[in-house]
Amino acid sequence: MAEFSPKFKEALSLVQKPGRYTGGEPGSVYKDKDKVDVRMAFCFPDTYEIGMSNLGMRILYGVMNQMDGVWCERVFAPWGDMEQAMRDNALPLWALESQTPVREFDMIAFTIGYEMAYSNILNMLNLAGVPLRSKDRQGLKNIVFAGGVCAFNPEPLADFIDFFSLGEGEDITVEILQLYDRAKAERWSKDAFLHEVARIPGVYVPSFYRHEYNADGTLAAIVPLEGVPQTVTKRIIEDLDNAYFPTKMIVPSTEIVHDRANLEVFRGCIRGCRFCQAGFSCRPVRKKSPEVLYRQAVETLRASGNNEITISSLSTSDYRGLKELTDKLIPYCTENKVSLSVPSLRADNFSRELMEKLQAVRKSGLTFAPEAGTQRLRDVINKNLTEEEILSTCATAFSGGWNSVKLYFMLGLPTETDEDVLGIADLAARVMHEWRESATNKNRGVRITVSTSWFVPKPHTAFQWQGQITRAEYERRVKLLREAIKTKTVTYNWHDSDTSFLEAILARGDRRLGKVLETAWRKGAKLDAWEEYFSLQRWLDAFDECGLDPTFYANRDRSRDEIMPWSMISSGVTESYLWREWERACEGVTTPDCRTHCNACGANRLVGGKCDV
Repeated sequence: MAEFSPKFKEALSLVQKPGRYTGGEPGSVYKDKDKVDVRMAFCFPDTYEIGMSNLGMRILYGVMNQMDGVWCERVFAPWGDMEQAMRDNALPLWALESQTPVREFDMIAFTIGYEMAYSNILNMLNLAGVPLRSKDRQGLKNIVFAGGVCAFNPEPLADFIDFFSLGEGEDITVEILQLYDRAKAERWSKDAFLHEVARIPGVYVPSFYRHEYNADGTLAAIVPLEGVPQTVTKRIIEDLDNAYFPTKMIVPSTEIVHDRANLEVFRGCIRGCRFCQAGFSCRPVRKKSPEVLYRQAVETLRASGNNEITISSLSTSDYRGLKELTDKLIPYCTENKVSLSVPSLRADNFSRELMEKLQAVRKSGLTFAPEAGTQRLRDVINKNLTEEEILSTCATAFSGGWNSVKLYFMLGLPTETDEDVLGIADLAARVMHEWRESATNKNRGVRITVSTSWFVPKPHTAFQWQGQITRAEYERRVKLLREAIKTKTVTYNWHDSDTSFLEAILARGDRRLGKVLETAWRKGAKLDAWEEYFSLQRWLDAFDECGLDPTFYANRDRSRDEIMPWSMISSGVTESYLWREWERACEGVTTPDCRTHCNACGANRLVGGKCDV
């Protein structure tokens, strides 16, 4: 661990949470930089508290640091007070392990999980003293690449990122670093390196694809250049039991959002919710064995000292080994005073027996996501969840002693009507009725929370062709629902419309948004996921200055034959399957889950034709 400079010490004295910036946490990896061939700055474009809660970042940090000759260090976005101190004192952005300025690293990687982090990427590059645009960075120094779920539409960032890594990173990242090591040793040019890295399956180099536009602003063609593939398909890890998992994790130096051990039971999802980008882009299903999970859980808890562990996945209650795993873990957790939690429950496979075991001491609230208020709309989105199942689950919970239920919905789903909106209030009232009928201790009262978000159409989903409803219409539907919920025992929370509008723009955007992004950043855009910093007007002004219409991206329906900005990226699920799912949505016809029936989405080809369901 390097000594802090006087300027750095002065900056630390001016900020509210200095622990974000000092490093030195137990579990951090330190290497002799003079004996390292490749130095990697691994950047998370948000604060330390958010980034250190990200399991993917922890996994890849460990994968890279296991490599001989490679040293991966962590970099996080500074909060506003630290950024001001950095700019006032000419302090460049640094890596936590060595306090080395980011501009001195060979490679700079970003993991991007949400669109509202885009402005942070530009801000971090600027704070590091690294040119924003790829074309302005010459030579092999400061090669910038990115991965994460947002890489499935890389185009809004195409001007700034040298290449994208698609899908799961454990294998592809190693291949990229091995190639870079060779390129550095043999003194390749940047162009030569990019040509070779484009040959790695799962790597997309935006500068090797020319985008041509029609007069109406839609894409006319995506033309691959220099012999690169027409389509780039994501990478996956097939054998999770033998994949790297960081049981010796970094112990954070300050409180983080999810300060607990995280146990990933499987990847992918058997469900086919038509709005869910993760559900489609993470296919096919691959699981870990209960034996491996138990060993990893014990090793992680012993190494970290955490008093809480979470069993997680996209739909944890669908994990077939859940009972076996919890039967093993609960005695250990009880003996060692460790809390065990299982989020991502579905109302149609809620297990009172399991929850009684997990919450023997204190019954906290339960959370379910019906997503829509009527059966018609739940069928449209393929939730495969009936009102009877929702109410039966709530009755079971209330009779078991629970008195708090949170229900999550979306407003603005395709085909939604006012009747569907009012159905949310009706469903909440029926849940309230179930409490009156089923609760064992009515003296404790009941808390029912209804939360709504604004539907954002995402690439690689069955709803990718549908526009987002207008802001005015969303706010009208919020008002309609707010006025329909009359009982004081039901609390209604709704998501801010401004951030969801920008999210839709960026999610469906093309590479012309690069100039908007840079303009918005120069106007002060940063930390857009945080209410304290976000300003939609700043972005609207940037659109106006750049001569682009934000509604063209967010609110416009798209035809079947329109070329999408992400058409050269494949998640493994075929476009024809997604379109078929949209047609079934219009008909109100559901599609069974993968475990019930293989629906030929195409993702099974990534694992030799058979998903692990």
